[in-house]
Amino acid sequence: MEEDLKTQLSDSVDEAEWEWLIPHVKRDAVVIVDRQLDLLDVGAAIAENRVSRVQSWIDEQQIYKPTAEQISAWNGDQSKRFHALIVQPFVLVQER
Repeated sequence: MEEDLKTQLSDSVDEAEWEWLIPHVKRDAVVIVDRQLDLLDVGAAIAENRVSRVQSWIDEQQIYKPTAEQISAWNGDQSKRFHALIVQPFVLVQER
């Protein structure tokens, strides 16, 4: 089941420019995924509501909301790009 979901999600991973993410940041829906984690693993865990796994990543600060400092830096670098995966209602991103 999980592999099927990851396969489905892999078709949804895309590259996103910072400008495209701004509306999602404004609605507090962007979640940053540490580069040490697999974006698909995190997306599958969120989609399947695996609360304990997701909570452990939050506790370890491996997934988190962007800080004001990060947002400010990205606003200053319009060429900034991310790997992005939409898992409603969130947009999961990893810095490239």
